[in-house]
This record gives sequence, C-alpha cells and structure tokens, in this order.
Amino acid sequence: MLKRNVSVAVAAALALSLAACGSSPASSAASSEAVSSEAVSSEAASSEATAAPAAGDFDVDQDITVISREDGSGTRGAFIELTGVEAKNDAGEKVDNTTEAAAIQSSTNGVLTAVSNDETAIGYISLGSLNNDVKAVTVEGVAPSADTVKDGTYTLARPFNIVTNGEAADPVAVDFIAYCMSTDGQALATEEGYIGDVGADYTSTQPAGKIVVGGSSSVSPLMEKLIEAYKTVNPNATLELQTTDSTTGVSGALDGTYTIGMASRELKDSEVEGGAKATVLAKDGIAVIVSNDNPTDNLTVDQIKGIYTGELTTWADVQ
Repeated sequence: MLKRNVSVAVAAALALSLAACGSSPASSAASSEAVSSEAVSSEAASSEATAAPAAGDFDVDQDITVISREDGSGTRGAFIELTGVEAKNDAGEKVDNTTEAAAIQSSTNGVLTAVSNDETAIGYISLGSLNNDVKAVTVEGVAPSADTVKDGTYTLARPFNIVTNGEAADPVAVDFIAYCMSTDGQALATEEGYIGDVGADYTSTQPAGKIVVGGSSSVSPLMEKLIEAYKTVNPNATLELQTTDSTTGVSGALDGTYTIGMASRELKDSEVEGGAKATVLAKDGIAVIVSNDNPTDNLTVDQIKGIYTGELTTWADVQ
C-alpha cells in the first residue's frame, strides 16, 4: 500500500513538472509582451499626466486681468490711439478710456513679468522686446513681425523717435545721431528686430564730451545697443542712458535734462510747438501678449479695445 501511494505521488509530481516545462516559447513571449505593453502604457499615462495643460484645461469664464502701461508711456499713447481706446468726447477732447480695473506697470519688463506669471492676463509691449516667456496673439489674423510691420499688414505699429530741442548742437550728439542714422546704425536696428531704413554713409568726427540720452523704456533696449556700438567708433565720447518714459523723454530734451530724448510715439502738437524736433530712429510694432498657458491665439482690434475699455471682462467674451 505504501509502495502504491509513493508511486502515485511521484506520478503527480512528474505531471506537474511536465506541465511547467510544457510552456511554449510563444507563451513566454506573449507573457513578456504583455508586461512590456503594460509598462509602455504606464509610461504613456505618466507622460500624459506631466504634459502641458491642454486648451480645454483653461477656464474661459475667468476674469481677464488687464495690464497697461503708465500715463506718459509712449507705448500706451500709441496703443490707445491705434486700438481706439482713446476717443474724443463731446467737447472734441481726446480721452483715454482705459478701464480703471487695469493693473499699471511702469516698464516693458514689468508688463512681461506680470503677463508671464498670470494665465488670465493680457498686456502690450514693444515687438522688439518680445520673448518666449509670453505669447503674442495675432491681430486680425496677422502675426506681429518686422515684415508685417514694414508692409503695413500688422496695424499696431509706431515710430521710435530721437528727440532734440531744435537742431542738435552738441558735437557728440550730432555725431551720435549721425551714427544712429548711418548704414551700420540702421542695420543694427534691423538686427535687433526693429524696422530700420537703408542708412547713410558715416565717418565719425571723433568729438569728446558727455551727453545724456533719456526717455522711453521701449526705445531704451535699442538705444543701449547703439550706444555700445558707437563707443567702439568714438571712444572719446561718454554717453549716459536714463530709462524713463516718452513724455519725460520729450520734456527732458526741451528743458535740458537730456541732450537727446527718446519717444516711442509721434510728438504731440504742443511738444512740436515747444521746439521739440523728432528724428525717426526705427519703426516698431506693438505686440499684444498673453500667457503661454492661455489658448487664445487671435484677437480683433475691436476685441482688444473692448478688453481695455472694460466692456469685455472674461475670456469667454472673446472666444
């Protein structure tokens, strides 16, 4: 009896062993493939979870955070004129109708920072200062670029002006302005993303002395590059750059605070009557910017106006 039980046990063990060994290579491969497939699916799910938010994740019912420049900013002056935010009242006087809810920034960098840190924000800056921290929307379906500003299809554009009190008299100022308007100076403006002209021939007279250039924070980045380049041409001169705003740039040129002023807009009649003389340094577009997390890609001029006058208050209003 014992012998029979042992035989049965051995037979059972042998059957189990054969069953285990009987797994075909195909079965093993299928099993491995299933595990591998599961790992890939898991990895895909993980990637999907860490991907950038989809457009559907943006809540269009959120209030729009309106970012504007300060009074006196040439960029603001040009922007409100070009978009119709500025309009004449019954008395025929121009009125800036920017919503009182707008958060005010006193510089181009301030607007860039505010918009990049807030997915609900909208702002406007010099096209030449645009970077990857924010997204420029198309306006009426046209993207802002040097080419579209030059050919006139992008309508939010304005001049960058050098301003003097009458004709420049200071030898360094005269030589520096000549450099800015030269072939090299205009090529530098184009290289920096602005719209320069053909430029004139130029040979420095090598004057010595110091001048102060001040005004628009939009013109300032280009002016900084021009000053650096000019110093290599004329090391005898000292040029100090002060960044404020366009209105201060014009008034500073007129009262002698600045030898040369900078304005990112056309001069007002009152400024011209006061003796201000403008020389167009370059043309620049005004980019309307939103957060990279905002799916909005295009706005009409009327929508931009509505946002800045407070008539359109949520992103759903412009979808």
